[in-house]
Amino acid sequence: MQYGSDVEAADALSQAYKKLRAEIGKVIIGQDEVIKYVLVSIFSNGHCLLVGVPGLAKTLLVQTVAQALHLDFKRIQFTPDLMPSDIIGSEILGEDRNFKFIAGPVFSNIILADEINRTPPKTQAALLEAMQEKAVTAAGVTHKLSQPFFVLATQNPIEQEGTYPLPEAQLDRFMFNVTLNYPSFAEELQVVKNTTGTLKGDVIPVLNAQQIIYFQQLVRNIPVADNVLEYAVKLAAKTRPEGEFATPEIKRLLNWGAGPRASQFLVLGAKCHAVINGKYSPDIEDVQAIAKPILSHRIVRSYHAEAEGLSADAIIEKLF
Repeated sequence: MQYGSDVEAADALSQAYKKLRAEIGKVIIGQDEVIKYVLVSIFSNGHCLLVGVPGLAKTLLVQTVAQALHLDFKRIQFTPDLMPSDIIGSEILGEDRNFKFIAGPVFSNIILADEINRTPPKTQAALLEAMQEKAVTAAGVTHKLSQPFFVLATQNPIEQEGTYPLPEAQLDRFMFNVTLNYPSFAEELQVVKNTTGTLKGDVIPVLNAQQIIYFQQLVRNIPVADNVLEYAVKLAAKTRPEGEFATPEIKRLLNWGAGPRASQFLVLGAKCHAVINGKYSPDIEDVQAIAKPILSHRIVRSYHAEAEGLSADAIIEKLF
């Protein structure tokens, strides 16, 4: 698949994004921001964490995205007794007396890690290697995962009994941390109408694996002006209470700030956000548009911020 120029390719990605939104919209009502962030993270070659109460169609969203992108999809239900081998696979003794590797569900293009905080750290770490290295190691042998590879994990914010909170190092591997909210009354009305009758939305695939890999490379090729690059890096640096760019207010409200991976994701996300909106280079507005879900899980609020009821998003807005 070749385009005459990067401009033509960028236009093709913008058109593909619009078609994807239309196809996903046949099944998923509302949740526009969530769908945007999921697609931006796929085209930026990142991973996404969805936080929301049960029944907000998180699983259905991932299935629908996988259909529209014509990718393999596997769902892993995380439980306290899940072992690393249940995710990555294991060596078994075959009939010929030789060990052979039986691949686990992680060998797929899109992985839905359902309720990821329900499983012990050892199993979370197995998924972490897959996310970071795009490969898994079993019995000392490294197995490459199929490309593109994308993890979409979900967390239920209500029940905290029997959960193992994700460590900061693992949270940092997720490009976006997206909070799902309840639908509006009109949206819920439409959802109930669509799902309690015989009507079924058929999702037509828009892209394939090869095209997605091509567009992921295209996003990296998008040029960025120096002032936008500096703005993105400075935005991440402003969250660090000990850093040179932190204001007295940020020093009071935050205990910990975002690392360099946040700066990388801010730039990649801004590039992708610009292209899907028909631009050929990102500006500061593109950085701001994707900053909250990139920074919110990378900052640790202080006692003062919690006492004043300030959310992570509200603090990030102060940085703009």
